[in-house]
Amino acid sequence: MVAVIGILAIIAFLMVVLEEVIHINKAKSTLFIGTLCWILAYVFPIHGVPPSEISEQLNENLLEIATLWLFLMSAMTFVAYLNSKGFISSLVQRLLPGELHERSLMVLLGCFAFIFSSFADNVTATLVSLAVITSLKIEARKRLKYATLIIFAVNSGGVSLITGDVTTLMIFLAGKVSIPNLLLLVGPSLCGVIVLAAMMSVRMRGRVSFSAETKPIEKTDIIISIIFLATIFSTLLLNAFFQVPPVLTFMFGLSCMFLVAQYLLRKTDRSILNYIREIEFDTLLFFVGILLIVGILKEIKLLDYLTSLYDFMPVEYANFLLGISSALIDNVPLTAAVLKANVDMNMASWLSMTYATGVGGSMLVIGSAAGIIAMSKVKELNFISYLSMFGYLLVAYSVGYWLSYFLASRML
Repeated sequence: MVAVIGILAIIAFLMVVLEEVIHINKAKSTLFIGTLCWILAYVFPIHGVPPSEISEQLNENLLEIATLWLFLMSAMTFVAYLNSKGFISSLVQRLLPGELHERSLMVLLGCFAFIFSSFADNVTATLVSLAVITSLKIEARKRLKYATLIIFAVNSGGVSLITGDVTTLMIFLAGKVSIPNLLLLVGPSLCGVIVLAAMMSVRMRGRVSFSAETKPIEKTDIIISIIFLATIFSTLLLNAFFQVPPVLTFMFGLSCMFLVAQYLLRKTDRSILNYIREIEFDTLLFFVGILLIVGILKEIKLLDYLTSLYDFMPVEYANFLLGISSALIDNVPLTAAVLKANVDMNMASWLSMTYATGVGGSMLVIGSAAGIIAMSKVKELNFISYLSMFGYLLVAYSVGYWLSYFLASRML
């Protein structure tokens, strides 16, 4: 039965990688195989383990999954509301000048995507950032460079905050890093983005113009956005000083949003609760499925083989390669596997791994959600055209990774 579950797990990971080829949503495949593996563990007990012990193992895994799921659901509800009301796009239009040099736009766009993805989910950050370049009349090669920068910047921006990247949240919830520790990744991550922007803007000498049309921003949306920001900062501060679980603070912030919106939207027909339906539940179900698979792999001891990479080389090099491999293997199962395998690492190594798993997927366009979304929005972007940027991306990733490792080693 160990072999059967191992084969099913491999099939699930292959279906995730080949999602665009087989046209089966990864949430469906991972949820199906994840639940099937646990059912098999009950029906055909491994090593004679009684059902009561399997139930304990399952409950432990479900508690971890529920904590992650509720946090993401709360954060995504805020973003779903602000995005559907056009608040985010309207704000971006107001921040952009009428005309800008192409090099300046490269740096500005990279910094914007970096900062925005720290607070919003990667999907929203990518869509908003891409909306800036898809409306511009520029050469195909230049649009490709802008899209590449956005993908890398979005993935880089989320690694330093638990609200920005799910793998960062997973490593934090496992107790491997703290919020003050994660802030050490801001500088190295931003340096990687700036290095990439500088390399790709060398031959850019033109100027671009932006539309002057702006949509009005409603007072209600401003209040909700303030509650969102207050929730983010309260989550960081309460955890740092009082060890309040992030999921508890974010659900409290969500309840505040519901109560305030109940009053502000009392004259409209739509309830604020309806925006929960606009959340990308396929993403949440994917996390449930993949974590169920990784959980059962831990219980049957197959994850112990993952530590062999760390036996053959120093931790910092193993983490560097692990990040690059996340371009082919989804970073969520990779991160979950390392955490479940209890790899022995110091704080500096955990921080560098946080950067690696969060940014390494940028190496290939299929390696992150940002890349997949960008392919559907930018016609010049495909697997081969993005692969032509691999050299730039590898340099930028290397700069960010080694800076994060050396800075963390000196500071901790």
